[in-house]
Amino acid sequence: MLRHICKSKIHRARVTEANLNYIGSITISEDLMEAADIIPYERVQVLDVDNGARLETYAIPAPAGSGEVCLNGAAARLVHKDDTVIIISYCMLNEHELREFRPRVIYVDRNNQIMRTETMEKPFEITRELITDLC
Repeated sequence: MLRHICKSKIHRARVTEANLNYIGSITISEDLMEAADIIPYERVQVLDVDNGARLETYAIPAPAGSGEVCLNGAAARLVHKDDTVIIISYCMLNEHELREFRPRVIYVDRNNQIMRTETMEKPFEITRELITDLC
């Protein structure tokens, strides 16, 4: 069985632009993509902290260090400049891979510069502990 798991997230990034006339996607500073292990054209979910909008699109790189986070195309109607967003990437893992996998969180400042990175608990350990607590 494969499970769809959070691979990484860029936590509380500030949207620097919303471009309705672009063909689609989210443009993300390349250093943020690299830190979050997101490759060009990879599917991501964008959660707008300010208005509750949730959408899926694909990531394209902006110049490293630019701090750019730009929603393009139809997404620009849901997420606006200066909104705070969480950008999540996912992966599919089997039960064996889950035992060692640890999602990554990238924390950024208001200029979308990396403040710190953190690895989360192993999903398998959380599941095992939860099952034990419930029994």
